[in-house]
Amino acid sequence: MRILQLLLFSFAGGLALSGIVANLYRLLARRPKGTAATLCHWAIMIVAGPSVLFENSTRSYRSSACSGVAYGFAVAIAGYWALLLGMVMVELAL
Repeated sequence: MRILQLLLFSFAGGLALSGIVANLYRLLARRPKGTAATLCHWAIMIVAGPSVLFENSTRSYRSSACSGVAYGFAVAIAGYWALLLGMVMVELAL
């Protein structure tokens, strides 16, 4: 039971961290211009990726631009990515 709680906490923590970073980046940043800005953008997207992927895939699914299978695959990838971020966050906290 403890392992399941840790997995769920890691998933929720990773998704929350991803959402916070994604929204802060949207508030503070503009389109990247130049090599350094592009590299910084990609570094931030490593952490913000699950939230961005989930949002973009949901928008595509609602507008019927992608199938249910593609949407499920994107959600599964975003969930696994968020779980990994959360596990890293838990490891750093311990």
